[in-house]
Amino acid sequence: MDLNKKFKYLAEVSLFQDLTADDLYDLAKLSTIKKYSKHQIIYRIDDKVDEIFILLNGAIKIITKSAEGKEIIKRIIHPRFLFGTEVSSNDAKRTNTAKSIDKDVICLSINSNVFKTYLQNNWDLTEKFIKMVSTNLLHAEQRIESVVCKDARERIIDFLKNQAKSSGRQVGLEMLIKHSLTQQDIANYTATSRQTVTYVLNNLKRENQINFKRKSILIRDMESIS
Repeated sequence: MDLNKKFKYLAEVSLFQDLTADDLYDLAKLSTIKKYSKHQIIYRIDDKVDEIFILLNGAIKIITKSAEGKEIIKRIIHPRFLFGTEVSSNDAKRTNTAKSIDKDVICLSINSNVFKTYLQNNWDLTEKFIKMVSTNLLHAEQRIESVVCKDARERIIDFLKNQAKSSGRQVGLEMLIKHSLTQQDIANYTATSRQTVTYVLNNLKRENQINFKRKSILIRDMESIS
């Protein structure tokens, strides 16, 4: 990928939209293209944090393991979002594992020390980065609240709404979500079972609140789905 294409991708990332063209070109020069196949590990828990990533194509999941060894999906990352941003100290270690979902995942990688230097020299960028981290923490709190306080159907509907907001496409009055998630992935994200996910999705389909195929889900009305 040439420099101008990397510049274009960086300019589309909300965190970098107020950077000067010179800063964006500097980041583009220092960034590296990395490609991953389906289900490939990008980094693991306890790896050294030596780079941050910007997803350009495909989707990845941020995961951990339960005490029983079950996969727990903490976040699903879509294009133009940053991940792997644990850059608070020089000896920082990864606290999660990042794994590709799609077969053609493409990321831009930037050295963590370079990124920290940009933060130190640009207060506006630092403020936006802090806001991004705070938003991620808020979403994590909402996930915990959902698991503790809501039943399985409500958690799965929350998942559908969140995916629609982050990666959905408006089709008339409906919202189309294209994805590569299995029903087991949805179960791992919503702290339910695959059987429960199947049951809830089929019920929502019978109620004409959604329609779904293997790689897509169509929400009839975002406001009324319940």
